[in-house]
Amino acid sequence: MMPDPVTLAVCLVAIFAIAFMKGAFGGGLAALGIPLMSLVLDPISAGALMAPLFIVMDVVAFRYWKPSTWSRRDLAWLVPPMVIGIGVGWWLMSLMNPDWVAIVIAVVTLGFAAQWYVGGGRIVVRPRSRVRALLAGGTSGITTMVAHTGGPPVALYLLSIGLSKSIYAGTTSMYFTVANAVKAGPWLLLGQPDAKLWVLILACTSVIPAGVWAGWRLHQRLDQRQLYSLCYALLVLTSLKLLWDGVRGLAA
Repeated sequence: MMPDPVTLAVCLVAIFAIAFMKGAFGGGLAALGIPLMSLVLDPISAGALMAPLFIVMDVVAFRYWKPSTWSRRDLAWLVPPMVIGIGVGWWLMSLMNPDWVAIVIAVVTLGFAAQWYVGGGRIVVRPRSRVRALLAGGTSGITTMVAHTGGPPVALYLLSIGLSKSIYAGTTSMYFTVANAVKAGPWLLLGQPDAKLWVLILACTSVIPAGVWAGWRLHQRLDQRQLYSLCYALLVLTSLKLLWDGVRGLAA
């Protein structure tokens, strides 16, 4: 029932990295840890492994991202379409090839990030928009269900309205707390973890508190511009990962 040492070590490193991102940026960056886990687990098992661990991360993160750091108006606009998007993502996984969805979202997100770099990295604030929030929440729900990569679409919206660094991270954290709770059941039904995988899940919980705390400490050291610069850099990395997964999936 015990996982082999290599699998355990790789998963511990990957989960620590994802928990670190949760503490520093609020969540939505799980794709940065997925390539590591893909070395030792198939995609379905990796998804089933992460589903309950995301919830543990969310609970730990409540210590740092309290209700005072949430933008309730933006959450009210983003969360309902995200829940619908998760349902659409489940449907896409069962009936359609989701690779084209991943490619389109990655290309759009890379175009948005390119505007930031072409503009010299200036924080340009745009007014809130229900329509943009609806699109961001819906597409984020789809990609978080399909590829654990819901960060880029919702970051497109939240970064564009110029939230302070703590409100950005807190709002993102709460957003993905809801997303992770909604998609946990479908992923566990899909993956149906056996006893060995549950042992691995329990072992991985040990690194989550330290990962979230270390990420939060980094967040405290960053100013607004540094945080946005890192967010855009991570946005590019996750989008490239999403694009690569889509292209690889079509070529397979």
